[in-house]
Amino acid sequence: MDQEHLEHWLNLRRERRTGRSVDQLLADLRNGNREALSSSITLIESTRLEDRRPAAELISKCLPFTGKSVRIGITGVPGVGKSTFIESFGKLLVERGKRVAVLAIDPSSSSSGGSILGDKTRMQELSVMEQVFIRPTAAGTTLGGVARKTRESIFLCEAAGFDVILVETVGVGQSETLVHSMVDFFLLLMLAGAGDELQGIKRGIMEMADALVITKADSGNEQKAELARREYANAMHLFPPRANKWIPQAMTVSSIEHKQIDNVWGCIESFINQNTINGSIESTRNQQNAFWLNETLKELILNDFYSKEIVLQALRKSEELVLCGELSSLEAAEQLYALYTEQQKKV
Repeated sequence: MDQEHLEHWLNLRRERRTGRSVDQLLADLRNGNREALSSSITLIESTRLEDRRPAAELISKCLPFTGKSVRIGITGVPGVGKSTFIESFGKLLVERGKRVAVLAIDPSSSSSGGSILGDKTRMQELSVMEQVFIRPTAAGTTLGGVARKTRESIFLCEAAGFDVILVETVGVGQSETLVHSMVDFFLLLMLAGAGDELQGIKRGIMEMADALVITKADSGNEQKAELARREYANAMHLFPPRANKWIPQAMTVSSIEHKQIDNVWGCIESFINQNTINGSIESTRNQQNAFWLNETLKELILNDFYSKEIVLQALRKSEELVLCGELSSLEAAEQLYALYTEQQKKV
């Protein structure tokens, strides 16, 4: 596509988005319009001030139609086979009559792009299915903000009628904690034959997992995978008991050969059934709502802080003074905060 055609296409997209009211966007969403879902997510991801109000209005109007999906977080180190697993798992769900949305949080550099552009190419069969929607988002330096927008994207996907939402995180670290705070079930993918230190997996991430899956149990690796499964199952039994009484499971799968994938869905169904009956799903989602209230508030305050030019100028000067040792970071922060509050009084 040459530059002229590209600009024409982009202009048409902008016209469609700006010419569509929030009510029309919601109506199209409710009718399962995939283009409307993409436009809605683009709207909530926008950093433009004029988009903030319609984005908030859209989310508010979608809320009555949310909460009926199964929200699943999937994590694991690069190389564990997340994309291959998600494709095999997603195809199984489609065969079971489910509509599936895949939302990916990539904490990689915004300049390198990480694996974002590769997600759809690696899930070639899944990405072309009518019942599937895939939306990757690069976090860059604003992981918390992107995670919040991913949570809002969950609401949009639910309003659009998707039954299962898969939230994938590309790295291991802070993104896992954020994904855990927006899903019902947290799935950790692991490789056989590599210790925790080798994989960069921390005990805290294992403690968050509701199930642990050893991938690539094929091509003569079955015995090693089963041994790893037993070791991890024993380790997980040593963790403190959970308030919801769920006992984390450990399984093996071969995503390429599509073996044992149905066991993973069976485990998730058992978890959902058990925790729906005992009320844990509802209470956990309420706790997550409270968590994201605070996270959103922090983001709004930070955005407001960095939007003031006089504060940014003072920040750059303060950074120079801190770098040369003429001012402590604590003192600089207090001065900047005082300047910010003074600007707020003038509003």
